[in-house]
Amino acid sequence: MRIPRIYHPAPLTVGTEIHLSDDAANHVGRVLRMSNGQQLQLFDGTNQVFNAEITEASKKAVKVYIHQGELSDHESPLDLHLGQVMSRGEKMEFTIQKSVELGVNTITPLLSERCGVKLDAERLEKKRQQWRKIAISACEQCGRNQIPEIRPIMSLEAWCAESDNSLKLNLHPRASQSINTLPLPVEKIRLLIGPEGGLSAEEIEMTANHQFTDILLGPRVLRTETTALTAITALQVRFGDLG
Repeated sequence: MRIPRIYHPAPLTVGTEIHLSDDAANHVGRVLRMSNGQQLQLFDGTNQVFNAEITEASKKAVKVYIHQGELSDHESPLDLHLGQVMSRGEKMEFTIQKSVELGVNTITPLLSERCGVKLDAERLEKKRQQWRKIAISACEQCGRNQIPEIRPIMSLEAWCAESDNSLKLNLHPRASQSINTLPLPVEKIRLLIGPEGGLSAEEIEMTANHQFTDILLGPRVLRTETTALTAITALQVRFGDLG
């Protein structure tokens, strides 16, 4: 059986005994039904992993002893910031989960003219907290030991206007450049993915005014969640650590 990987939201120290967070304890105690003496691998977002042993376990609380820690770097050399116009239902959750698996460092959910999500501020913040849990779960699964940042939801124009020394990319079906024609080397990229209906003409002009480069993925029209993952994969192959 594979040793479960669990995120702990506070710094870990070798030689100490700690209680797991409520979410982690529920997963270990109720879902996995683990018991005293069984092994876990913990990480706290500092790019380290810690070998731990369960010393007390119930359905409500789990206590572990930290035996050993070591650096374990699985981060891409490409610093990739995804600006994703929010999509409906599970599509946004799917995009966040797979983007984390593919090595994205930062995700900013965006509101645009054709965004299909209409929620008040309180519900949007609850969504963001849920997306963070999805990002943590993706890190537990894929072996990353740093948690990508899920930033507060903001408008497309405000995000595009942020000062940044990244290469800024916007996918456009009539662009003349592709990812393979972008110049090397590139260490930081800000990638914009629009909604299902695409960006409006005014929004496309706005991105150009903020020095975004239009790029083309291929001859087929992709759904927004497919577009994000295809672009991230292609960027990681060219500038990151895939392939």
